[in-house]
Amino acid sequence: MKMINDDVKKQLTNVLEQMVNDVTIALFTQEGDCYSCEETNSFMQEMEELSGKIHFKTYDLNKDSDLAKQYNVKMVPSIVLLNHNEEYEGIKFNGIPAGHEINSFIPALLEVSGKTSAVPEQLTRQIQAIDKPVNIKVFVTLSCPHCAGAVQKAHKLALMNKHIDGEMIEAQTFNELSNQFNVSGVPKIVINDEFELVGNQPIEAFLDEINNI
Repeated sequence: MKMINDDVKKQLTNVLEQMVNDVTIALFTQEGDCYSCEETNSFMQEMEELSGKIHFKTYDLNKDSDLAKQYNVKMVPSIVLLNHNEEYEGIKFNGIPAGHEINSFIPALLEVSGKTSAVPEQLTRQIQAIDKPVNIKVFVTLSCPHCAGAVQKAHKLALMNKHIDGEMIEAQTFNELSNQFNVSGVPKIVINDEFELVGNQPIEAFLDEINNI
């Protein structure tokens, strides 16, 4: 059963024509119990068909543990996007990026391909000045219309600074982690497992919290 209908397929194909360079979608799953792994695999296969610049590879969290460690993958299903040199730039999706999260996944593909969106010079300087490890988790649900915006900002920060790692976490798939961070509303943003923001905050709010670390 196809996850992307013909109308949406046509729209996405047109949008993805803006891709500059190739991007590899690396999906980590595991044998046995793996909620939504099969769906995510099918979805990524369909994504690969939308552009000659998208390449899809699958890995096993346990069998390919060295690679998982390199990309800091600890959960399944987990997707990392690699640039045309197959380098990881800190962009990760934990859980299937379907529903409203297609609106964070497609921009991520474009940005990793080299189709970047401009950020004001003052903010760019602030982002590039960050010199400490920063992990940004954005908890989402697939029915949340505001979550994709928060995920996009986390990913943008990761793309602009090698010290930053930005990841979407689908709250229902990773229920235990959601409970650990008391996720009662989404998007919930957790920075370095300590500093928290709720809602689709402006990029300045992310930077304020990062600067408090």
